[in-house]
Amino acid sequence: MSERDEFLAAGMVPVGCDCGNRVLVKKNSPQHTSVQWLSDTRDCPELCGARAALVPTCLRLRDSIEKAVRDGTLEVADG
Repeated sequence: MSERDEFLAAGMVPVGCDCGNRVLVKKNSPQHTSVQWLSDTRDCPELCGARAALVPTCLRLRDSIEKAVRDGTLEVADG
């Protein structure tokens, strides 16, 4: 694995969204979250409905990530 690939993939933790999708997540700080979708984003009902938004967001995924941080299954690197 190259240094670039290691940087991008290191610390990624699987998180399941309430909408049924699974993603890999890394929290570099409370404000910075990296998400790598393991399925096609078209499978997310919230993103499909938000295509017209400037930055489409799945609120259920955000809630799932915040829950993983609270539960301790996802650590925030900077705090």
